[in-house]
Amino acid sequence: MLYERNSRESVIPKDEYIEIKELPFKMTKAMMAETSYYAQNQVSFKSASEMIKRSMGIEIDSATVRKTAEYIGEKVHTADKKRACEAYENISGIEYTGVRKGTLYIMTDGAMVNTRAESEEGSTWRENKLGLLFTDRDLLKTKSENNIILKKEYVSYIGSAEEFKKHVFEAAVRNGYGTFENVVIIGDGASWIRNMCLELFPDAVQILDKYHLCENIYAYAKALFNNVASEYTKWAETLIDKIEKGLIDEVFNIIENNAVPDDTVNLKTYIQNNIDKINYNFYKQQGWFVGSGAIESGNKIVLQRRLKQPGMRWNVNTAQFIVTLRAKAESQLWRSHVVNLICS
Repeated sequence: MLYERNSRESVIPKDEYIEIKELPFKMTKAMMAETSYYAQNQVSFKSASEMIKRSMGIEIDSATVRKTAEYIGEKVHTADKKRACEAYENISGIEYTGVRKGTLYIMTDGAMVNTRAESEEGSTWRENKLGLLFTDRDLLKTKSENNIILKKEYVSYIGSAEEFKKHVFEAAVRNGYGTFENVVIIGDGASWIRNMCLELFPDAVQILDKYHLCENIYAYAKALFNNVASEYTKWAETLIDKIEKGLIDEVFNIIENNAVPDDTVNLKTYIQNNIDKINYNFYKQQGWFVGSGAIESGNKIVLQRRLKQPGMRWNVNTAQFIVTLRAKAESQLWRSHVVNLICS
């Protein structure tokens, strides 16, 4: 046992002196947070261990890196759940500070992660639901008319839509929901997104992600014309053009008498269910996003780069804890939501 003398010449254990006696690992809270950062930042726990040694000269084996990240990730995820539940249970009590010009964007999407646990259907794949929040004040327009999002927040949850929506709502309130003139929610048209909006964001404009719409139209067209490119491309582009121009009656006339190809979406029903979310001409006039490129990129950044490397399979809880830490790091919330929580 190592000891340290204090100013009065008494002898106390070293672990107690540097305040790690009650911690699960032989490192300070600050070092645990730093280790967790490397754990979510590198492609594997082994790579994180090597990076810590290279950059800090400290040897921490990969198993300890994993356990530390799980420990910190669980604490951060638990704090997130607590805030989310409190916000959801206090919907009527939230005080809004008055409407100001601007737009709050909320984008949602899902991506699958391979786990070690089988579902009731026998699949090991679980969906990670990802939310992305930012405002029009966080955008920088480039010379090529593209937008760079300077500040954004990711919300990542492996589980049910019922729990995920609470996290989205809490993040929305924290990012100013109720104080913006417009709230725009972009999704793939899933029923759970519609239900979330009706319950939590009744004033929001819902937009069907144009990329998903076009993807479904092309899949339908390929099946309809037996993958003959010269035929299905023209048909799909005509349909998309009419939707963009708001000629919905003509769209339905085109697809009215077509049998629904096997293994494709029922295009007529899909468009009917989202008829109030495809007024793209109007949305563009308002200067709003109509596509989900930012959230698609988010899936690659938050999930795929770390949790979908070749051969990876995850304990469900570990996957949640790591993706939670990934979301905090990529949202520039590491200090406020991780370091401050652990070191306070």
